[in-house]
Amino acid sequence: MYGTGADLGGSAAPGGGRGTSVGGSPVDIAAVLRRLVRDVPDYPQPGVVFKDITPLLADAAGFAAAVAALAAGHERVDKVAGIEARGFILAAPVACTLGVGFVPVRKLGKLPGPTIAETYALEYGTATVEVHADAFKPGERVLMIDDVLATGGTAAATARLIRRSGAEVVSLGVLIELGFLGGRARLPDLHIRSLLSL
Repeated sequence: MYGTGADLGGSAAPGGGRGTSVGGSPVDIAAVLRRLVRDVPDYPQPGVVFKDITPLLADAAGFAAAVAALAAGHERVDKVAGIEARGFILAAPVACTLGVGFVPVRKLGKLPGPTIAETYALEYGTATVEVHADAFKPGERVLMIDDVLATGGTAAATARLIRRSGAEVVSLGVLIELGFLGGRARLPDLHIRSLLSL
């Protein structure tokens, strides 16, 4: 199961539809992202094409359209979880739009209070994400937000962390899904909405 721009009143092609309206006019969110997300070749290492969202963030109308699209179409949401680090930038305004709280999902050792953690495998080694132990209450419905869905490891670990807290993951919303990296396959039990699929 997946969500796309179609969930927002657009076409059925993944990530290819119209988004919510901004100022009363419908927005083709996929076109906005294609225009405002910059490819940076060979960053942070040779062979990698980095998706730079800073031009999107610097464009008030584009940023507003992306936030509106990520916030739209969800049934009850109690919290929005933003995945470090660029997910924070998107998740906080989505939470404000929905009128709910924001929870930062941090890398290991970045939170001051008691935490719960989830470790996951990387190509070479492991990584760990954590949240404060009291971040979620049992039964709360949580929307996860990140900028890019790539291999899906961080998103899968975040979903496990939220569920271990007794909360429910409503959906994962991302600006961009890099389909060729197979992240969706690692998240078979998670509703995913990508605004643009590449």
